[in-house]
Amino acid sequence: MENNDILRRLRFTLNFNNSRMQEVFALADQEVAISDVKNWLKKDDQSGFVLMPDVMMATFLNGLIIMKRGKREGPQPVPETEMNNNLVLKKLKIAFDLQSDDMLEIYDQIDKGISPHELSSFFRSPESSKYRECNDQYLRNFLTGLQVKYRDV
Repeated sequence: MENNDILRRLRFTLNFNNSRMQEVFALADQEVAISDVKNWLKKDDQSGFVLMPDVMMATFLNGLIIMKRGKREGPQPVPETEMNNNLVLKKLKIAFDLQSDDMLEIYDQIDKGISPHELSSFFRSPESSKYRECNDQYLRNFLTGLQVKYRDV
């Protein structure tokens, strides 16, 4: 999934305005201009659309973790320079303090259930024979489930 689409979906789910989005970046020690946030939130056919870099998505998700869970002791995590759906799913799991059962319930509530084995395969090391890439549809379904669970809560 494109980072821009993930950012738009999270913004809607959390009911954040542009200033709040900017604050989430700031929690991860990254200053971004409101104009950058606006351009990342535009659809790809709109004038001014800018593709969101992976490092900025990682920074936003790190900021979301800090916002939801608090800043951890010691050095803060360095944002990844390359993101994939598995990392996005992992960071969302941490941010929303979800256990595997919670995540399975999120998939079930939108009638897109997956097995516990499928879910755990997304969190394994890429070197593991049991590792599986999280395709766009799994991440899209999870984001839809988050929206159902957390929107207007």
